[in-house]
Amino acid sequence: MITVLGRRNSANVQKVLWAIGELGLPYVRQDVGGSFGFPDDYPNPNKIVPTLNDNDLVVWESGACVRYLASTYGQGNLWPDDIATRTTADMWMEWHRSDITQIFFPLFMILVRGWPGTPQKIEKLTQDCARLFQQLDHQLENKTFICGDQLTSADIVNGAIMYRYMTLPIARPELTHLQAWYLRLTQRPAFQKHVMIEYGSNPEQWNQHEQSNAGIQ
Repeated sequence: MITVLGRRNSANVQKVLWAIGELGLPYVRQDVGGSFGFPDDYPNPNKIVPTLNDNDLVVWESGACVRYLASTYGQGNLWPDDIATRTTADMWMEWHRSDITQIFFPLFMILVRGWPGTPQKIEKLTQDCARLFQQLDHQLENKTFICGDQLTSADIVNGAIMYRYMTLPIARPELTHLQAWYLRLTQRPAFQKHVMIEYGSNPEQWNQHEQSNAGIQ
């Protein structure tokens, strides 16, 4: 049995839960992090979520968790057999980590989680997100998913933040291919269950939603 340690409304936890959902794996989730705190025996030295335990193999860092799940349980599915396709997926996972998280994460934290930020900083982060997502829009041209006709780990890590990006009260450019891809994601049951979770518009609402998700698998 796979155990996922992490709160349900964490975007990084959602990556792991969505991957598990796509693969149809049995699992149990425990509320950890955020308003739930961390147990003394939490098996991740960085005290962040998610942490995954699969038959006593402990994996942390969301991208590593998704790669582990895809390579172990999703051969030919989330983990393509073709090395070129798999490498493309890996590149876009790294792009997400190095570029998108550095821009989108602080924007979300300012707008929803109460981090300090000026209107000028919000505008700059919004424009930076638009610029970066144009790169993904170009990659998605004539493709169903990031690497082609098949959902891969690249779609999981990038798609997990798209519900938030598409619903934040910000200006977004008209990115036809990205918007069509996002619409396809919203039609997937595992995406609906694990990613399309209400998050509120201020810290108080965020905490209320976090607590309301306690115990939901």
